[in-house]
Amino acid sequence: MTAIQAIAEDARIAGAWAVLATVPDPEVPVVSVRDLGLVRDVALIENELEVVVTPTYSGCPATEYIASSIIEALDAAGLGPARVRMQRAPAWTTDWMTDEGRGKLRDYGIAPPGPVANAGAVPVRFAGRRAGGDAADAPLACPRCGSVHTALLSAFGSTACKALHRCLECKEPFEHFKPL
Repeated sequence: MTAIQAIAEDARIAGAWAVLATVPDPEVPVVSVRDLGLVRDVALIENELEVVVTPTYSGCPATEYIASSIIEALDAAGLGPARVRMQRAPAWTTDWMTDEGRGKLRDYGIAPPGPVANAGAVPVRFAGRRAGGDAADAPLACPRCGSVHTALLSAFGSTACKALHRCLECKEPFEHFKPL
Protein backbone atom coordinates (compact mmCIF):
# COMPACT_ATOMS: atom_id res chain seq x y z
CA MET A 1 0.00 0.00 0.00
CA THR A 2 1.32 3.41 -0.89
CA ALA A 3 1.40 6.39 1.44
CA ILE A 4 -1.28 8.07 -0.70
CA GLN A 5 -3.58 5.03 -0.38
CA ALA A 6 -3.04 4.96 3.40
CA ILE A 7 -3.93 8.65 3.65
CA ALA A 8 -7.06 8.09 1.54
CA GLU A 9 -8.11 5.17 3.76
CA ASP A 10 -7.51 7.20 6.94
CA ALA A 11 -9.55 10.07 5.49
CA ARG A 12 -12.39 7.70 4.59
CA ILE A 13 -12.47 6.28 8.14
CA ALA A 14 -12.32 9.78 9.67
CA GLY A 15 -15.15 10.85 7.33
CA ALA A 16 -17.20 7.86 8.46
CA TRP A 17 -16.77 8.82 12.13
CA ALA A 18 -17.91 12.37 11.28
CA VAL A 19 -20.99 11.06 9.46
CA LEU A 20 -21.85 8.72 12.35
CA ALA A 21 -21.98 11.76 14.63
CA THR A 22 -24.97 12.93 12.54
CA VAL A 23 -26.99 9.68 12.51
CA PRO A 24 -29.74 10.17 15.12
CA ASP A 25 -30.79 7.55 17.61
CA PRO A 26 -34.34 6.51 16.66
CA GLU A 27 -35.70 6.77 20.23
CA VAL A 28 -33.93 9.96 21.31
CA PRO A 29 -33.20 11.83 18.06
CA VAL A 30 -31.26 14.66 19.72
CA VAL A 31 -28.33 12.29 20.27
CA SER A 32 -26.43 10.44 17.58
CA VAL A 33 -25.50 6.78 17.55
CA ARG A 34 -21.94 7.99 18.17
CA ASP A 35 -23.03 10.19 21.13
CA LEU A 36 -24.65 7.14 22.73
CA GLY A 37 -21.50 5.07 22.31
CA LEU A 38 -23.24 2.52 20.09
CA VAL A 39 -20.45 2.67 17.49
CA ARG A 40 -17.52 0.60 18.70
CA ASP A 41 -15.22 0.75 15.69
CA VAL A 42 -14.93 1.70 12.03
CA ALA A 43 -12.52 -0.28 9.85
CA LEU A 44 -11.80 -0.60 6.17
CA ILE A 45 -11.86 -4.22 5.05
CA GLU A 46 -11.20 -4.91 1.37
CA ASN A 47 -12.48 -1.44 0.36
CA GLU A 48 -15.70 -1.82 2.41
CA LEU A 49 -16.29 0.16 5.58
CA GLU A 50 -17.27 -2.03 8.50
CA VAL A 51 -19.05 -0.25 11.32
CA VAL A 52 -19.14 -2.25 14.55
CA VAL A 53 -22.24 -1.45 16.61
CA THR A 54 -23.30 -2.59 20.07
CA PRO A 55 -27.02 -1.97 20.70
CA THR A 56 -28.12 -0.69 24.10
CA TYR A 57 -29.54 -4.12 24.84
CA SER A 58 -29.65 -7.38 22.92
CA GLY A 59 -33.40 -7.25 22.27
CA CYS A 60 -33.43 -3.65 21.03
CA PRO A 61 -36.18 -3.39 18.40
CA ALA A 62 -34.40 -0.52 16.66
CA THR A 63 -31.28 -2.54 15.75
CA GLU A 64 -32.19 -3.05 12.08
CA TYR A 65 -33.30 0.57 11.74
CA ILE A 66 -30.03 1.81 13.22
CA ALA A 67 -28.00 -0.40 10.86
CA SER A 68 -29.90 0.79 7.78
CA SER A 69 -29.65 4.44 8.90
CA ILE A 70 -25.88 4.09 9.26
CA ILE A 71 -25.48 2.53 5.81
CA GLU A 72 -27.76 5.14 4.18
CA ALA A 73 -25.83 8.02 5.79
CA LEU A 74 -22.44 6.62 4.75
CA ASP A 75 -23.67 5.98 1.19
CA ALA A 76 -25.18 9.49 0.98
CA ALA A 77 -21.80 10.93 2.02
CA GLY A 78 -20.07 8.96 -0.75
CA LEU A 79 -18.19 6.77 1.73
CA GLY A 80 -19.75 3.41 0.79
CA PRO A 81 -19.81 0.57 0.31
CA ALA A 82 -20.41 -0.13 3.98
CA ARG A 83 -21.77 -2.81 6.25
CA VAL A 84 -22.75 -2.95 9.91
CA ARG A 85 -21.62 -5.74 12.19
CA MET A 86 -23.50 -6.13 15.47
CA GLN A 87 -21.26 -6.96 18.42
CA ARG A 88 -23.23 -7.71 21.55
CA ALA A 89 -20.32 -8.56 23.84
CA PRO A 90 -19.17 -6.90 25.88
CA ALA A 91 -22.61 -5.48 26.63
CA TRP A 92 -23.20 -1.77 26.04
CA THR A 93 -22.92 0.51 29.06
CA THR A 94 -23.94 4.12 29.57
CA ASP A 95 -20.28 4.78 30.41
CA TRP A 96 -19.68 4.68 26.63
CA MET A 97 -21.82 7.79 26.09
CA THR A 98 -19.92 10.95 25.20
CA ASP A 99 -19.98 14.02 27.41
CA GLU A 100 -21.53 15.86 24.46
CA GLY A 101 -24.28 13.22 24.31
CA ARG A 102 -24.97 13.62 28.03
CA GLY A 103 -25.27 17.37 27.52
CA LYS A 104 -27.67 16.89 24.61
CA LEU A 105 -29.86 14.63 26.76
CA ARG A 106 -29.90 17.23 29.54
CA ASP A 107 -30.77 20.02 27.09
CA TYR A 108 -33.59 17.85 25.71
CA GLY A 109 -35.04 17.39 29.20
CA ILE A 110 -33.74 13.89 29.99
CA ALA A 111 -31.49 13.55 33.01
CA PRO A 112 -28.37 11.79 31.74
CA PRO A 113 -26.96 8.77 33.54
CA GLY A 114 -24.10 9.09 35.95
CA PRO A 115 -21.14 6.74 35.96
CA VAL A 116 -21.77 3.08 36.58
CA ALA A 117 -20.26 1.87 39.85
CA ASN A 118 -17.64 -0.83 39.27
CA ALA A 119 -17.52 -0.54 35.49
CA GLY A 120 -15.53 -3.78 35.26
CA ALA A 121 -17.04 -7.22 34.85
CA VAL A 122 -19.88 -7.77 37.31
CA PRO A 123 -22.31 -10.63 37.75
CA VAL A 124 -25.94 -10.23 36.70
CA ARG A 125 -27.98 -8.69 39.53
CA PHE A 126 -31.72 -8.77 40.02
CA ALA A 127 -31.82 -6.01 42.60
CA GLY A 128 -31.86 -2.24 42.44
CA ARG A 129 -28.66 -0.24 42.01
CA ARG A 130 -29.34 2.33 44.71
CA ALA A 131 -27.82 0.39 47.59
CA GLY A 132 -24.32 0.65 48.94
CA GLY A 133 -23.59 4.37 49.03
CA ASP A 134 -22.16 4.66 45.51
CA ALA A 135 -22.71 7.34 42.87
CA ALA A 136 -26.23 6.01 42.22
CA ASP A 137 -27.26 7.42 45.62
CA ALA A 138 -26.43 10.98 44.59
CA PRO A 139 -29.51 13.20 44.27
CA LEU A 140 -30.83 13.36 40.72
CA ALA A 141 -30.79 16.93 39.36
CA CYS A 142 -33.74 18.23 37.34
CA PRO A 143 -32.55 18.90 33.77
CA ARG A 144 -34.82 21.97 33.58
CA CYS A 145 -34.13 23.93 36.78
CA GLY A 146 -31.18 22.05 38.29
CA SER A 147 -32.90 21.33 41.62
CA VAL A 148 -32.00 18.07 43.35
CA HIS A 149 -35.38 18.08 45.10
CA THR A 150 -36.81 15.36 42.83
CA ALA A 151 -38.90 12.22 43.20
CA LEU A 152 -39.19 8.96 41.30
CA LEU A 153 -42.66 8.52 39.79
CA SER A 154 -42.06 5.25 37.92
CA ALA A 155 -39.04 2.99 37.51
CA PHE A 156 -39.97 2.75 33.82
CA GLY A 157 -40.45 5.64 31.41
CA SER A 158 -41.18 5.62 27.69
CA THR A 159 -38.59 2.86 27.27
CA ALA A 160 -37.13 0.30 29.67
CA CYS A 161 -33.84 2.22 29.83
CA LYS A 162 -35.48 5.34 31.25
CA ALA A 163 -37.25 6.12 34.56
CA LEU A 164 -39.88 8.81 35.11
CA HIS A 165 -39.19 11.47 37.75
CA ARG A 166 -40.74 14.76 38.85
CA CYS A 167 -39.05 17.88 40.11
CA LEU A 168 -40.61 19.00 43.38
CA GLU A 169 -39.39 22.58 42.80
CA CYS A 170 -40.51 23.41 39.24
CA LYS A 171 -43.14 20.60 39.26
CA GLU A 172 -42.05 19.38 35.81
CA PRO A 173 -41.81 15.67 34.98
CA PHE A 174 -38.64 14.41 33.34
CA GLU A 175 -37.06 11.15 32.31
CA HIS A 176 -33.75 9.83 33.58
CA PHE A 177 -31.61 7.66 31.34
CA LYS A 178 -30.69 4.80 33.69
CA PRO A 179 -27.02 3.95 34.12
CA LEU A 180 -26.39 0.45 32.79
